[in-house]
Amino acid sequence: QVQLVESGGGLVQPGGSLRLSCAASGSASSIFSMAWYRQHPGKQRDLVAVIVTNGGMTNYADSVKGRFTISRDNAKNTVYLQMNSLKPEDTAVYYCNANLLTTLVWGQGTQVTVSS
Repeated sequence: QVQLVESGGGLVQPGGSLRLSCAASGSASSIFSMAWYRQHPGKQRDLVAVIVTNGGMTNYADSVKGRFTISRDNAKNTVYLQMNSLKPEDTAVYYCNANLLTTLVWGQGTQVTVSS
């Protein structure tokens, strides 16, 4: 059993930065990859970035390439999403996800609002 706790959301002005954290507890050694998704009001949940636990391979949505960076600290079982040059369209609820191959685990979500 894996549990995820996200933190770091909030209100930021356009052009600003935020760092989201997602701490995994429980059977964290069984995690194949972790990812960040976001959901705009009334829309589906979309992948933002993903990182593979072993090897650190990453992938990003085109809309965030060059602005967002996903990273991990395996010793702390924590994944981060560094978000720079934020735009109003980045406003959404951001969810952390852990892929255990046989199941997916979701965090509770954290609100990110980009507004002046």
